[in-house]
Amino acid sequence: MFSKTADQTSEPAAPHGAGRSNANRSVLGPDLKITGEITSTGALEILGEVDGNITADGLIVGQNGRVSGTVNAGSVEVNGRLDGKVSSRQFVMRSAAQVAADIGYQTLVIESGAVIEGRFTRNG
Repeated sequence: MFSKTADQTSEPAAPHGAGRSNANRSVLGPDLKITGEITSTGALEILGEVDGNITADGLIVGQNGRVSGTVNAGSVEVNGRLDGKVSSRQFVMRSAAQVAADIGYQTLVIESGAVIEGRFTRNG
């Protein structure tokens, strides 16, 4: 996990799968349960539980993550459970996703195996 490099001024290598959004991404760990509103100008990755409203540039619900509430985000990717209402430009449900929500979207991706209960509304 830790390594020593000869050049102490160089930036550490990005983890596998990390993109440019890492600079403004907050990760809420699996041991956290948050009740209330969360607002972020960057991306959020939820590995624990959130009961409340989320406003962010992007939202990722991890495989063991759970979100219950209203979500307003530019992009939403669900690997875990999401209940409530969603407004997004891009909505992605991965194969392990379980969603019970009304979803407003511009772009929609649903992988085989995902479970959905709710309504989809395409925003213009």
